[in-house]
Amino acid sequence: MKNYTITVNGNVYDVTVEEGASTGAPAAAAPKAAPKAAPKAAPKAAAPAGAQGAVAVSAPMPGKILAVKASAGQAVKKGDVIMVLEAMKMENDIVAPQDGTIATINVGVGDSVEPGTALATMN
Repeated sequence: MKNYTITVNGNVYDVTVEEGASTGAPAAAAPKAAPKAAPKAAPKAAAPAGAQGAVAVSAPMPGKILAVKASAGQAVKKGDVIMVLEAMKMENDIVAPQDGTIATINVGVGDSVEPGTALATMN
């Protein structure tokens, strides 16, 4: 058996390949996630304790943050694009649900998010 470490889209996997399988083709074991050496630092707005906004802007689906269009302290109108989320090869605009001010941006470009993740907060 041979062990390999493979990186795919920034995710590191340890893979074991068996040699001499009965069918003549090597059989690959299911990849298991390996601990990352150093997580990449994503630019996030520094928020003092208690600075969270009253309205949370949540991820509607799993995906990856492609762009952050707003910053903490920025005034936005309902429907303004706050960030862009890529899901299933499509770019989805995450918009402000109401008029207000961005209190915090909780994610950075390149972050993977799950449904319900608080992407930003507003006042």
